[in-house]
Formats: sequence, C-alpha cells, structure tokens
Amino acid sequence: MAHVSLPHDAKAGPTKPEVRAVLLQKLALGPTDHFVEVGSCTGAVTIEAARRAGRVTALERKPERLETTRQNLAANDIDGDVGLRHAEAPEGLPEDADALFLGGSRNYEAVLDHAVETGIDRVVMNVSRLEVAGAATEAFRDRGLLDAVLQFQVSHGYELAGATSFDSENPVYMLVGGTDTVATDGGEKATGTERSPREYADRSQR
Repeated sequence: MAHVSLPHDAKAGPTKPEVRAVLLQKLALGPTDHFVEVGSCTGAVTIEAARRAGRVTALERKPERLETTRQNLAANDIDGDVGLRHAEAPEGLPEDADALFLGGSRNYEAVLDHAVETGIDRVVMNVSRLEVAGAATEAFRDRGLLDAVLQFQVSHGYELAGATSFDSENPVYMLVGGTDTVATDGGEKATGTERSPREYADRSQR
C-alpha cells in the first residue's frame, strides 16, 4: 500500500492505515468505478480511493474539514477525477456511484436508502460504538444490503523494560454489503420486506 501523507489536521482522527487496508479490500475499487465517501475528514480514504477508482466524490458537511481534505489531496499529488462537495448526506450524493463508504453514523439510514434506490453495489460502513453497530447491522439487513459484519482491533508494539508490550486501539465494526449482495447462507438476497430464512431464525430467537 502506497504511503498516505496527512500533513493537515482535521481535529478528528483519520481512518487508521490497517483499517483502510481492510476497507479497500472489501471495496475492490477498479479504474471504471465511481467511489463516494460520506464524511471525508482528513481525506485519508479519499486519497487511497483516488489511486484506484476512476472517479471519486467526497462529501463533507464541515467546510474546514473539506479544506483539509483538499490540502491533503494536494500533498499526495492526487490529480485524478476527484470531486469535493460541501454537503450533508443524503443531499449531495450522486446517482451513479458504484461503491460507497460511510465513515460515520450521521444520517446513515437515509444514506442506505439512497444506496438501495440508486443500486450501489458495494457499501461499507465503519462504526466505533457497539450500540450503533447493532442498529446499523439491522438497518443493513432490513434493506437487503448486508453481506458481512467484521470486528477487529489493531495493537501496536512498543518497548517496555527491554521487552515488547502493546497499545491497543479501539475496536472497529465494519459492515459490508451492497445491492448485489447474496446472503451469506447461500440463499437469495433479502429485500426490505422479504428476509432470508437466517434472518427469520435470528428474529425468532430474540
């Protein structure tokens, strides 16, 4: 993975490199893809996506963070087809996206509705809070978008008394799916009103 330089601070932590690596693998961006990011913040994901996708649209509701994204794109010599929009999703979302990333949970249900309505075939959302992860999982599932839920945690080693100890970062919950998702049990993809047998079983056990 090419290095991402973030000399300009958005006063909100960027998506960590290890998390970006998993995210990019799940998005599987190619040169014909239009990638959309909701909440660009430092621009870390926007930069990575611009190196892979044919076109990138990044939304950010805070103008100072949008400017940070712009500055960090320039610092990484990104000169591809990247559009920055000062907008709050779902307003400002394009109609022709192939892949969508939600870096936060603000208005996420309306964004997922947009994904269904416009047929976005790859949707990934990162969540840091357990309660939000549970609600978002249901929102993905109810819209027939859910393929997988991941939970992972990265620890970094440091020297302690001549040995190695570890500092652990907060866990990340990653929801993965899209409108072309096939249920992980091998059945047909669920829609908003037709749920897979596994979903019915899950609900009956609550």
